[in-house]
Amino acid sequence: MPQYCCVPGCNNSGGHKFPSDPELQQKWVVAIKRIDPKTKRLWRPKKHDVVCHFHFRTDDYRNSGLLGDRSCLKENSIPTVFKFRNSITDESPRAKRYKSREVYDDLSFQELDNLDIQCETEVTTMGESSKPESCCPNTCDEEIQCEIPSSVKYSIDNFRVDDRAILYYTGFDDFDHYMLFFYCLGPAAFELKYQCSLLHPKDQLFMTLMKLRQAKDDVELALLFKVSESTVSRVIVQWINFLYFQLKELNIWPSKDIVEETMPVDFKRKFPKTRVILDATEVPIQKPSHVNCQSVTWSNYKHKNTLKTMIGCSPKGAVTFISDSYGGSASDRQIIEKSCLLDPTIKMFEKGDSIMADRGIMVQDLFACRDVAVNTPTFLKGKSQLEAHEVVKDRRISSKRIHIERIIGLSKSYKILKHGIPCSKILLGSRIVFICFAISNFRKCIVHKIA
Repeated sequence: MPQYCCVPGCNNSGGHKFPSDPELQQKWVVAIKRIDPKTKRLWRPKKHDVVCHFHFRTDDYRNSGLLGDRSCLKENSIPTVFKFRNSITDESPRAKRYKSREVYDDLSFQELDNLDIQCETEVTTMGESSKPESCCPNTCDEEIQCEIPSSVKYSIDNFRVDDRAILYYTGFDDFDHYMLFFYCLGPAAFELKYQCSLLHPKDQLFMTLMKLRQAKDDVELALLFKVSESTVSRVIVQWINFLYFQLKELNIWPSKDIVEETMPVDFKRKFPKTRVILDATEVPIQKPSHVNCQSVTWSNYKHKNTLKTMIGCSPKGAVTFISDSYGGSASDRQIIEKSCLLDPTIKMFEKGDSIMADRGIMVQDLFACRDVAVNTPTFLKGKSQLEAHEVVKDRRISSKRIHIERIIGLSKSYKILKHGIPCSKILLGSRIVFICFAISNFRKCIVHKIA
């Protein structure tokens, strides 16, 4: 229910909350001339009190395109329109309510202005209040509107000291962390083919990460960054391609010496030969219009159209392998067969290495010829229960596979991987997945952090 105006003699609903600035709030309190009947001093507003629209002049408002027909108060506006009543002869219930709120004192306006007031500076959201039996004919039933700074253009520089906003929009911990990633992209970021003069390259990256992290529509991004919708689309497509090729140049597959050097002590004691932990993940996409595409991308496991990708991480928790993305109908074995893991010219494994994988990834025969073992949980194979040593082994594998689960959870904090890749970006789907997982290596911790 809407809040009702706190001005004596007024019973309109809805309005503006008192400003958070102490000085401006005091001017509002002095202007409405309301006295506390107990202390005989100026009344002090509470967090839910409002002043209705009828106590402000037309020129006190500024038009806001984002709010349609609604209007917002200008900065430092003060209520000045009042119709104070000195007496009410009508003894109707409405008149009694007016009379109960008209608690005037003999103090002059100048004396009111000089009263010592401790202003409340915390502004909270408007709560609910009980509705009187009747209202004025010109009662406004609209709840108080939120002032949106429509004139402010979004930029990463606006959030230099707001770590929470940086994490929410980009996934990086703070402004310095974001700029570290930006400078890691090299000087080519300033020499892209399509340069938007209205946006600095670091803001173009900011816009792209907002698209990936919060899955925002191009229309909303256009409003926030004060550019056209077509500009947003071109910038995002260009930066997705740029990020993909730049991050692809990084050699994220570590040598065996680095894996052994960084391997956790308990991991080294139980699975010392492990080179990579593999698992597949699926990303939802909007249903394609072409029937063949629908069939290729349909996942019987997820019961929706998806893109499927094989992800690998080191025992330490860094992403070391990201396959190309395929339709959800592809099996784990097919993805590994087409990946570089089996490429004899690259030789990613050495004899005696082992791979840790989920139970469904049955590729032992593919790596056996290379003398590489594949550790997976044990199948029952017709038995009613597993042997004791098999249960112990499975528990150990499960306790170490948690790293890849955390990596997948961290990367899917980019909501575009959760809400579904739109049809307009499906052709870039494999690159979008690669970027979201590759950025995980720039994070300080693999534990899933939500903003």
